[in-house]
Amino acid sequence: MKLSTLASLLSLEFLGKDKEISRLNTLANALEDELSYLDHSRYLDVLKSTKAGAVLISKEHTNALPGGCSALVTPTPHLSMAYASAYFATPLASTTGEPARVDPCAQIFPHVYIGKGAVIEADVTIMAGAYIGDNAYIGEGSIIHPNAVIYSGSQLGKRCHILANAVIGADGFGYAHTAQGEHIKIYHTGTVVLEDDVEIGACTTVDRAVFGTTRIKRGTKIDNLVQIAHNCELGEGCIIVSQTGISGSTTLGRNVIMGGQSATSGHLKIGDFATIAARGGVTKSLEGGKTYGGFPLVLQKDWLKLQAKISKFFNTNKENK
Repeated sequence: MKLSTLASLLSLEFLGKDKEISRLNTLANALEDELSYLDHSRYLDVLKSTKAGAVLISKEHTNALPGGCSALVTPTPHLSMAYASAYFATPLASTTGEPARVDPCAQIFPHVYIGKGAVIEADVTIMAGAYIGDNAYIGEGSIIHPNAVIYSGSQLGKRCHILANAVIGADGFGYAHTAQGEHIKIYHTGTVVLEDDVEIGACTTVDRAVFGTTRIKRGTKIDNLVQIAHNCELGEGCIIVSQTGISGSTTLGRNVIMGGQSATSGHLKIGDFATIAARGGVTKSLEGGKTYGGFPLVLQKDWLKLQAKISKFFNTNKENK
């Protein structure tokens, strides 16, 4: 829509040239027809080099906008972005558009829904009750088990294996908050890409990105009941064990192992060949090639030593009593 129209819908002051806006994106990646936002002064250097056509921005920072970049002036850029995201949300399903392209060698069981513009390549098997959204892509030889959901725009490589009730490409868990404590949904307009030979376990969820891509790289295997949040990137050959939770914008290097019920906080990096023991809680970025455990997280060997000392201390106290 026109930038001026969006400004009117959001009741915001509009500065600069009017232009068509097609989607939302980050300051670093936005293009001339895209809208971004600045919600903290630490991103001012990124703002100065942005190619965004317009930015949701507070009055005090408008002088930092690069030439040709328009402004929607708001005291709460993050909240205004949440409101704006509703106008650019991906439709859940469409009744118009190009029909799906299904290779004759694909095996489609009864009661499968395949949306407009979807592409199903050769030797794909889609079992009963599965849902394939608009413009999704399922690569050659992939298997989709019963009642799995592949939301619109999601991309699966060759020989991917999606077990029953897994959900690929649902909106991530993201909200902006009003002064009154209301939680305003941020509609996620990115996508999910699973590269070749990725396996997703039963009842596991991989959320679409807010902007850009949530990516699971080649050969990674994910167990049942795992949560992968928006904008995560998992490197090649990772092993993610049941009930693990990976928070938004976390990056795992190649061949990272995360034991059962382990978890990360968001916006951190775990290096290549790191191992997180079961129930390990990752709160900061980690060097690769080491095994970690416990909470707060330490090297696993130190965690085991600590547990032995605690056990000895309690046993000594019991004997003294």
